[in-house]
Amino acid sequence: MYDTASAVVQEKERRLGGDTVLLAFLLLAAPAGDTQDVYFEQTTTTFTGGRPDGPGVSSRVFHAKGKMRMEPGGTEAGPALVLRLDSGRVFRLDPEEKVAVELDAERLRSRSQIDASVAGDLMGGAEDGSARTKPLPARRTIAGHACRGYRISAPSLTMDVYLAGDVGLGIDAFADFLAWSGAEQSMGGVLAELRKLPGFPLETRSRVTVNGEVHETLSTVTRIEVGPQPASLFEPPPGYRIVREPPAPE
Repeated sequence: MYDTASAVVQEKERRLGGDTVLLAFLLLAAPAGDTQDVYFEQTTTTFTGGRPDGPGVSSRVFHAKGKMRMEPGGTEAGPALVLRLDSGRVFRLDPEEKVAVELDAERLRSRSQIDASVAGDLMGGAEDGSARTKPLPARRTIAGHACRGYRISAPSLTMDVYLAGDVGLGIDAFADFLAWSGAEQSMGGVLAELRKLPGFPLETRSRVTVNGEVHETLSTVTRIEVGPQPASLFEPPPGYRIVREPPAPE
């Protein structure tokens, strides 16, 4: 999906309503009622026709209520994307240049909602009752946690989800992001099924058929820590120059 570390943030920016929405609701669905902060590392690979589209990507995600930060994982260094729903601001942090570019949050939100709508149409899982869930027989251990598996099926989507029951994080912690991105409305049927499942998804494999061709996305959490996240992660670091994104062409 991504070929370089810098492309991680650029692509997340462009497809915030697509891959990042999947990040939020495919990986972070669990019984409602918890609003704890969380940090996790994950690897994501996409496939077309059963073949990987590239080497995949590792990433780090930090989340606190109303705030999210995404950056390259592993030993790679690169820009980070900071989404501040609590203040309506979005920053792209460039550690090499020590620059924080303030993006047009409303433009990004509009693009996100369009992408979420397209993704919902492809999956066919927008309406309540449009998706069904059944348990998978195998159990697995992922990132040190025992997981149970389930399969969610919508008209054009099949999603295998493995959930850990000992993490204790709920999707309501991400309700603000889901509403902002358009996922709540565009993918409501799939989200309703995810909310019924017991636990925190540590691995998802989604398969969508488009024009007869199967596209898959495999995301696996390799590390997860639930607990308070430093406020400094969601601000431009001291010494960074803050500039505004150029206005969109008419």
